[in-house]
Amino acid sequence: MGAALSGYPEDMTDTTREVERTYVFPDSPGGATGGPPALPDLTGVPGVAEARAEGTVGLDAVYHDTADLRLAAGHVTLRRREGGHDAGWHLKFPVAPGVRDELHAPLSAELPDELARLVRSRTRGADLAPVVRLVTSRTVTRLLGKGGTPLVELAVDDVRAERLGGRLTVTSWMEAEAELAPGADPDILRRVDKRLRGAGLIPARSPSKLARALAETGPPVPPREDGPPPRTAGDHLLAHLREQAEALQTLDPAVRRGQPDSVHQLRVAARRLRSVLRVYGSVLDRGATRPVEAELRRLGAALGADRDTEVLTGHLRERIDALPAPLLLGPVEARLRLWSVARGAHARDLTLTTLDDRRHTALLDALAALLADPPLRGAAAKPPRKALPKALAKEYRGLARRVDRALALPPGEERDLALHSARKAAKRVRYAAQAAVPGIGRPAARFAKRVKKVQRLLGEHQDAVVARAAVRELAVQAHAAGEPSFTWGLLHADEDARARACERELPRVWREVAKRGAPAG
Repeated sequence: MGAALSGYPEDMTDTTREVERTYVFPDSPGGATGGPPALPDLTGVPGVAEARAEGTVGLDAVYHDTADLRLAAGHVTLRRREGGHDAGWHLKFPVAPGVRDELHAPLSAELPDELARLVRSRTRGADLAPVVRLVTSRTVTRLLGKGGTPLVELAVDDVRAERLGGRLTVTSWMEAEAELAPGADPDILRRVDKRLRGAGLIPARSPSKLARALAETGPPVPPREDGPPPRTAGDHLLAHLREQAEALQTLDPAVRRGQPDSVHQLRVAARRLRSVLRVYGSVLDRGATRPVEAELRRLGAALGADRDTEVLTGHLRERIDALPAPLLLGPVEARLRLWSVARGAHARDLTLTTLDDRRHTALLDALAALLADPPLRGAAAKPPRKALPKALAKEYRGLARRVDRALALPPGEERDLALHSARKAAKRVRYAAQAAVPGIGRPAARFAKRVKKVQRLLGEHQDAVVARAAVRELAVQAHAAGEPSFTWGLLHADEDARARACERELPRVWREVAKRGAPAG
């Protein structure tokens, strides 16, 4: 199995990457009678040295979901399975077509807490209950390479599905699965797939057994509320909001699992939502959206501590590595490591506490309610090229005032704060412009690209200001421990110079934006 979940007991839950292909047999819509269909000989597939029959095993799996199938709607599956070598609780998240991350916890009567947390963004407090039972007779053949190296596990499944929680509905079918062994070359699965198709097996239409069982026993998974192609300004903004709200739900378990870049992506989704709700008040009533915006701000602030520590530590480590050895006086790397671990542990705890808080569930509920019954204003019915540029122009004027004020101040703490305020405004304008691209087109995309240059420069300035403060803190700690603080002084001077260089560059970069302004309505 894979590595244990970050943030949870290491002896409770493991995760593996599942890469598989599923097929149906021609002229075999129902369960098998008289044994499973024969698979073609696969020992001729390049790389396959042996096809080893491993017999038949019985599997009994009960799938859990909310009454309105919120997990299935997000392509997430949660089951309790008995039988086979991996009996227990299984939670699967989609990664790509045919690829899922499967998390496993030992068999128990109740759903383990660590898995319950991972589906909280989907269930949003709704009760989980058994919805489908799959009883499967599985006949397994393992494809091996030279030396007995596992390559692919082939399974022929005789499936009986029962819909639970009301009137009993039953369906059955036969299917085959080809699953890539851990560590095996993905190309072997492609070659096996070609041989199976050539033998007449048909790629399954359903993405999973659960999806097929739900479709055939009804009621099915509620369709996504995509609707017709967006036409009005309101249509375009709601489509963007739905996309970002879905990102919040998808990235929540990724953050809990410690997936790379997940904290940053979740923070970006929250900021994109906030930007649209704040900037486009002529389309979406801010009286209704302001409480949601406030909770999104709270979420972003909590995630910021985790993300900022990660970025800052990486930057300082690079700066230390770049210094000549004679300038590294004292246990510089050890001091940075101690500082980073202490800050990182606190930030990680804050992130998980925030995601576990009832206010986070309430935020997801509020977003779902807002999208189900959006508080549209008059401008929502207008064409996007007429309504959206006006809102962008207004927000751009606010950004211009912040930049002008910052540039008028002398260097120092007050200017640093003003530039930070301008940075946040630039990011808000950029995200709002990107949300308008499907409705406005290239003018919005070009405007967003110009504003991004300002945002990046202001971001580098803020990073230098934060790094400068962190280096001073490290110098104080080093001095208190009797360590040399010379190296930290050098780094402090470097960060101060970086901040001032950004300030000198800002007028030129800003002129490029101011020359063209915001898209015209």
